[in-house]
Amino acid sequence: MNSHGFEDLSDVRDGLSRKERIVLYCLYQLQSERDGRDAPTVMLYGRVLEHVNMSEDELQQILQRLSNYNERLES
Repeated sequence: MNSHGFEDLSDVRDGLSRKERIVLYCLYQLQSERDGRDAPTVMLYGRVLEHVNMSEDELQQILQRLSNYNERLES
């Protein structure tokens, strides 16, 4: 199995894939730089592309999945 196959596997500790973890890391960095303000998706996408190759649609799906994950935790 090549290294690309591991990008889609979820970590047993928290269920996040490598790409999801990178998106969260970049989002945290951007919000920190912007004094806690929301980060525009375009800026986030540019930062994510510095770490991993993904389409805009894939980023949107990950953001959607992560926002649904947070809603489940708060319920």
